[in-house]
Amino acid sequence: MGMKHQEGYLKSNRATNVFYQYWLPSEEPKAILLVAHGLAEHSGRYMNLVNHFVPAGFAVYGIDHIGHGKSEGKRVYVERFEDFTKTLKTYFDTIRDKHPETPVFLIGHSMGGLIGAAYLLAYQNELSGAVLSGPAIKIPDHVSRATLLAGKILSVLMPKAGVAPLSFKGISRDPAVVEAYINDPLVHTGKITARLAAELFKTMGHVAEHGSIIRLPIMIAQGSKDSLV
Repeated sequence: MGMKHQEGYLKSNRATNVFYQYWLPSEEPKAILLVAHGLAEHSGRYMNLVNHFVPAGFAVYGIDHIGHGKSEGKRVYVERFEDFTKTLKTYFDTIRDKHPETPVFLIGHSMGGLIGAAYLLAYQNELSGAVLSGPAIKIPDHVSRATLLAGKILSVLMPKAGVAPLSFKGISRDPAVVEAYINDPLVHTGKITARLAAELFKTMGHVAEHGSIIRLPIMIAQGSKDSLV
């Protein structure tokens, strides 16, 4: 079965250019997988999904979040977390225009799982289901209230300052996957910015408080030795 790959740019809610790409099967797709990638990476790292599902008759649509991959914006920085979800909604609407009747399933990995959960709180009725893979939806137990407060202050005073290094070794137990991640020029290997860190923690609290309203069919996959989330 053939596969068609397309890419382009759309405008985020901040009027910046956001990169998207999608893969279509040769026939009308049975369903659409909408991928929200993780922190510091990009939509091109999901070829395992593409190569498995597109030959089986599914379409895969991906977006590079603001400040990630081929999208504009300071690396791993966001003004407000809603910039991720609102831009994803804009992309969803363009997909829905092209495929008005096709079921859409949201796939969110790591930070994309948090973006996905926040997205579901607002727009779950438009989706047929969701898969959250290693979702970063809980504030780690070792993060104290003092640290959270300091993060909020830094987010206001020095929002674009790098505050926390990203750990590569926890990406995968497969050394080849870690090596590919480190050597990928579209992967950001610097520190996470103060604003994004604060927005992540704020959204984790929001999802924890309101997550019970998510009612659509959902699968959550979590590695028992995941050291990142």
